[in-house]
Amino acid sequence: MRRDPHGGYSVHPWSGGSGPTENMWDEVDLSTPAKYGAVIAVTVICFILLRKWIAGGVCRCSVRLEGKTVLITGANTGIGKETSRDMAHRGARVVMACRDLTRAEKAAEEIRRSTGNGNVVVRHLDLASLYSVREFTREFLASEERLDILINNAGVMMCPKWITEDGFETQLAVNHLGHFLLTNILLDKLKGSAPSRVVNVSSIAHRGGKIQFDDLFFNKRPYNSLVSYRQSKLANVLFSRELSRRMKGTGVTSYSLHPGVIKTELGRHVESWFPMLRAILSAPSMLLMKTPAQGAQTSIYCAVTPGLEPQSGCYFSDCAVKQTALEGRDDVVAMRLWEDSARLVGYTEKN
Repeated sequence: MRRDPHGGYSVHPWSGGSGPTENMWDEVDLSTPAKYGAVIAVTVICFILLRKWIAGGVCRCSVRLEGKTVLITGANTGIGKETSRDMAHRGARVVMACRDLTRAEKAAEEIRRSTGNGNVVVRHLDLASLYSVREFTREFLASEERLDILINNAGVMMCPKWITEDGFETQLAVNHLGHFLLTNILLDKLKGSAPSRVVNVSSIAHRGGKIQFDDLFFNKRPYNSLVSYRQSKLANVLFSRELSRRMKGTGVTSYSLHPGVIKTELGRHVESWFPMLRAILSAPSMLLMKTPAQGAQTSIYCAVTPGLEPQSGCYFSDCAVKQTALEGRDDVVAMRLWEDSARLVGYTEKN
């Protein structure tokens, strides 16, 4: 209570001490729980939208594949396994071509159970060995009546400088040369099953790549695992482009693609070099990378979507045609790469 300047007294709010005031509750924000709830809700929505954006395109085609045969390399793990599962779910006969038969059979059994399709088989294929490629194709041609879709999925990424039994640097050998020989030996089967498709899993890493014809295997220059990987992924794009050109009029079409940044075993070499990086990125990677099922969507899209024939030779990402790097559109380099690859693997084209 204070004396009023006009002679009376007036009552004012409590201005100090520990006692209460009549409006002290105005200073307490009773909406704090509601604000926390709103923040949480917005965070969840943002997380869902971010994950949806990272997931990218989805193949919504419902085409069935009964009576069709699909061959997938590197099919026991990652996007290869999820692509195999999708093909099996569509009713196809799925041939899983893998280096590790034990892991491949385990994956195949899981796919048989989850899809109800018992027509899923495993065959041994080591793309680092030309002998293995020839043995695989010999058995495949003898046992399979047709080949409707070939998905060249297997690959290695940024591994140390390993040399294959044929004297090739491993990344170019596995990612390109092995698939080059495999595809060419199976071309007659693909033509006989036309319309048929060849799907080559490349990467956005082809950007900045260069085919070093005078030193493909790093015999003259210091080995750089990233430079090697980019060269091999560019080779996938150029091979697919040249294959499309050569197959015009045969009913065989060819597509290359970038599957996205995916949390799979493919990056194990990078993580082994930088264990601290692995620890730091392990949690964020779950948020910022696609799952294998999401990463398989563009492979599936290129394999089954009707009406893609006019886009033969094109490059896809997130289930849509995308422009390749300038290096991926060089037809002169593509033709030379084909010729050099045929010479290196000892493949002679039929007239």
